[in-house]
Amino acid sequence: MHAMPAFPKYFLLLAECPYHKPLGFEAGSVSPDQITCSNQDQYSGWFSSWLPNKARLNSQGFGCAWLSKFQDSSQWLQIDLRDVMVVSGILTQGRCDADEWVTKYSVQYRTDEKLNWIFYKDQTGNNRVFYGNSDRSSSVQNLLRPPIVARYIRILPLGWHTRIALRLELLLCMNKCA
Repeated sequence: MHAMPAFPKYFLLLAECPYHKPLGFEAGSVSPDQITCSNQDQYSGWFSSWLPNKARLNSQGFGCAWLSKFQDSSQWLQIDLRDVMVVSGILTQGRCDADEWVTKYSVQYRTDEKLNWIFYKDQTGNNRVFYGNSDRSSSVQNLLRPPIVARYIRILPLGWHTRIALRLELLLCMNKCA
């Protein structure tokens, strides 16, 4: 098991993050092997163009989003941050070339692959439902208050228009403007 990195204590107690920085989905600094999905071994033929590594905010052209092969609430998109980080927000979009998008989702996280997944909770202790998109191109931002300290993040679609299609960016919490 990995030891928790030494974050400033206020990160762990902070209800809201002072500054946010994109992780790098859109910029391409998040590598394809960091992004996986449910049933990924079944992505062949036409579906091989819609792999999870296509889930990048503002991507365009054919294969411009992750499309879930199955349309049910057991699907997920997972990000391995490679190190424990403080995640402060999620930006989502739908598929760029068709009216398909995620309308609501929940989030799970963990600091180590050997640990169980933890649902991000609301103030009443229930699994938080985040509201996503209402069209294919708008970017919807959901800030995490408080931020998540994790290495692995999972997005679990709970509702969608036509089919599960997702482009995204994660925001990292910064203690100063970068």
